[in-house]
Amino acid sequence: MTIKTLVTGGTGFLGKQLALRLHSLDYGVTVLGRNQKIGKQLESEGIIFLAIDLRDTAAVVAACHNQDYVFHCGALSSPWGKYQDFYDTNVLGTQNIIQGCKVHNIQRLIYVSTSSVYFDFCHHLNIPETLPLPNPVNAYAKTKQLAEREINQAYQQGLPAISIRPRGIFGPGDTAILPRLIRANRRVGIPLINQGQAYIDITYIDNVVDALLLCQKAPDFLLGRTFNITNGEPLSVFELLKKLSDKLNYSLKLKPISYQTIDRISAVMEFIANTLLLGQEPILTRYTVGLLAFSQTLDITAATTELGYQPRISIDQGLEKFAQWWKQQHPTSKS
Repeated sequence: MTIKTLVTGGTGFLGKQLALRLHSLDYGVTVLGRNQKIGKQLESEGIIFLAIDLRDTAAVVAACHNQDYVFHCGALSSPWGKYQDFYDTNVLGTQNIIQGCKVHNIQRLIYVSTSSVYFDFCHHLNIPETLPLPNPVNAYAKTKQLAEREINQAYQQGLPAISIRPRGIFGPGDTAILPRLIRANRRVGIPLINQGQAYIDITYIDNVVDALLLCQKAPDFLLGRTFNITNGEPLSVFELLKKLSDKLNYSLKLKPISYQTIDRISAVMEFIANTLLLGQEPILTRYTVGLLAFSQTLDITAATTELGYQPRISIDQGLEKFAQWWKQQHPTSKS
């Protein structure tokens, strides 16, 4: 009997890769998403695509009918935007998924949170899942914290649920982290804050998918838990930039600058964006700058010892795969 799975955010970076993996393992896969083009591509693979917004309660609840497992990857993820938009998608959307899981007696809900819930403009190394969460620094982090609270409350009420907090997902198909660095390098150069000494974690996309499948099959005594997921290979910002430039064969255009200076610049940009530009996203946000300035690495001991998680693809291997994909997508670009 075919196991049926629902993947929210199925036309996004992580959701799409998860859906394709599940399909390759002969699961029956349905995805919710908003990108019609990617939805059509998934349909051509034999995956059911539903153009449903997470804010549509009735449609979301109905989509959970006849599903065995729900992977909730969908979210509004951005360093900038209106709080209400984040709340409606990340919190109310999660409430809708929870309602659908309860109504249709889903066997397990696997939720994708974010390491952004830990961020507080301070250096932190080897953060355990048990660390009390700080006051959120932006609308995305706040609404993901609130969504986690909804998941935890639903678990306390009897819903089988388990969560992950992945950090810095990259790989072929990435439209966020590495492409932004490449474009910045090509256009004006990358601000190298405090010599790029901050230590960070990133995670190859296939490793995150592995972790989600482990959550789906994890023993019941792990329900209610949240697991950090990274590659387990912390590196400095400068090391990441150097590795990426080596893989893509381009010269780094680094702009050394102190954190204090660029933080002031980004604060001014945010002020101008909010006042004169009617909320348009600025080139730099204090949050984005902070991610490059402050060390943040996660302790994945619980995932490795309890879930059995082991990153299969190293950062070097992952960057090589990304570089090959990027060159195919941009054959005439000099990166």
